[in-house]
Amino acid sequence: QVQLVESGGGLVQPGGSLRLSCAASGIIFRRYAMGWYRQAPGKQRELVASIASGGITNYADSVEGRFTISRNNAKNTVYLQMNSLKPEDPAVYYCKGSYNFENYWGQGTQVTVSS
Repeated sequence: QVQLVESGGGLVQPGGSLRLSCAASGIIFRRYAMGWYRQAPGKQRELVASIASGGITNYADSVEGRFTISRNNAKNTVYLQMNSLKPEDPAVYYCKGSYNFENYWGQGTQVTVSS
């Protein structure tokens, strides 16, 4: 049974930081490209950042320079370090694992930015 479990969301003030984690089980994690997506109310889900199995990263323009995606294959975990959070960053953040034609999603974790 494949599971992706996100954690680390919460309430933070503008300019603050959060670190999201996504722990995977039931897959050969090192083979999978991993991504963080977010969906705000009334908006489509969008890619925030991705990291390939070999470690190459990609970021949405809106988070470039503020967010960092990383992975620890020994712990089957992908992270998203979010710094300088802005009022436009609140959303439910999801992790996704992709390999060949297999795609798996986590249940999401809420990020709220408010003073």
